[in-house]
Amino acid sequence: MKIAFVGKGGSGKTTLSSLFIRHLAAARIPVIAVDADINQHLAPALGLDEAEAAALPTLGARLPLIKEYLRGTNPRIASADTMIKTTPPGEGSRLLRIQEDNPVFAACARPVALDGATAADGASPGASTVRLMVTGPFTESDLGVACYHSKVGAVELCLNHLVDGRDEYVVVDMTAGSDSFASGMFTRFDMTFLVAEPTRKGVAVYRQYKEYARDFGVALRVIGNKVQGPDDLAFLRAEVGDDLLVTVGHSDWVRAMEKGRPQDFDRLEEPNRRALRVLHETADGAYDRRDWDRYTRQMVHFHLRNAESWGNAKTGADLAAQVDPAFRLSEELLTAPVPQPA
Repeated sequence: MKIAFVGKGGSGKTTLSSLFIRHLAAARIPVIAVDADINQHLAPALGLDEAEAAALPTLGARLPLIKEYLRGTNPRIASADTMIKTTPPGEGSRLLRIQEDNPVFAACARPVALDGATAADGASPGASTVRLMVTGPFTESDLGVACYHSKVGAVELCLNHLVDGRDEYVVVDMTAGSDSFASGMFTRFDMTFLVAEPTRKGVAVYRQYKEYARDFGVALRVIGNKVQGPDDLAFLRAEVGDDLLVTVGHSDWVRAMEKGRPQDFDRLEEPNRRALRVLHETADGAYDRRDWDRYTRQMVHFHLRNAESWGNAKTGADLAAQVDPAFRLSEELLTAPVPQPA
């Protein structure tokens, strides 16, 4: 299952995505957590200190390795240099699976132990541990010459090559606002949770997101955050309607975590735990509506658009030729053998 958390900057999407990740990990569900926001705060929200967060490997810095691995023996891709963020898999491509070890995860993912899990537990996902991947922040060399989507492109490429089942999750903390629509990554998820505060600015992002996503079949539900009473709830219901899934209010547990005083996750307030269970049930239910054919078509659609817009000129290749018309992503590929180098 692939889940995105989106919302206005400061809405609390990183906090809520971290709580959802903790909820899944507490249930011993394998999780890969991905920080794809320009403001890299997911690692601290999962309990890492500043030094630990700064030491995490970044996807953007390892993009050549990612491309070379995913390319595999695909004859339609002449070299890793011709791969762009939207390059789709085809016959011979290597795919990523959540519960496996591979060179991409070895280089880019780090186990994070939650709620007392030991370092030994952290050797693999599960047992209150998650794998954490981060895009990385802007560096001095990026300023004035690169946009953040060049870093997020590594996430999109990985999602394009991911096959996953029901009882395993990739949870992505997306970049704030409507920036997600600068690529096709917004179509890569089984469920998108939009975090909205009970304010005009909070619901404005919801309206914009829903309008952009309307033609792509994006499953979108709203989490009302910082809801302090009946008036806030009534406002969100009037503005969001049936898309409002749950609301979350003040949390002493979250406040203690933000102060660097973490408590066991089972001490999270019951109303907030109940909200997380609703999120889990909703995400799980989205699996029954998963459409692999549409997923593959949309992946190809955005690749062809990017190829024509800038990819062909940048790589000097006809990137439309990378599309394998006979290839279809499907859950059956979970058990397919991994292509080996010739």
